[in-house]
Amino acid sequence: QVQLVESGGGLVQAGGSLRLSCEASGRTFSDYTMGWFRQAPGKEREFVAAISRGGRSTSYADSWKGRFTISRDNAKNTAYLQMNSLKPEDTAVYYCAADRSSCLGLGCSYDYWGQGTQVTVSS
Repeated sequence: QVQLVESGGGLVQAGGSLRLSCEASGRTFSDYTMGWFRQAPGKEREFVAAISRGGRSTSYADSWKGRFTISRDNAKNTAYLQMNSLKPEDTAVYYCAADRSSCLGLGCSYDYWGQGTQVTVSS
């Protein structure tokens, strides 16, 4: 089992930045591909970004490419999502997820999920 705990969400004005963190425990962090997803009010959960086990490869949904950056620190068992130039439409609950497969990108499945962290962007 892998336990994932997100943090770093909150209220920010449009144009601002936030960095989300996802701390993992329970298994060897570097064995897992990490992903970030989000779910806006009234919408389905959607893929944001993913990063390979060693951190060398990343994948982004087109909507956030260029504004969001995924990274990881395997020594700290933590994945990050740096979000810049935030817009009100970025308001959502953001989830991190982990999976042992090497699949990156849209359509990959994840076995483990965090509880989510709320991001609210005011106009």
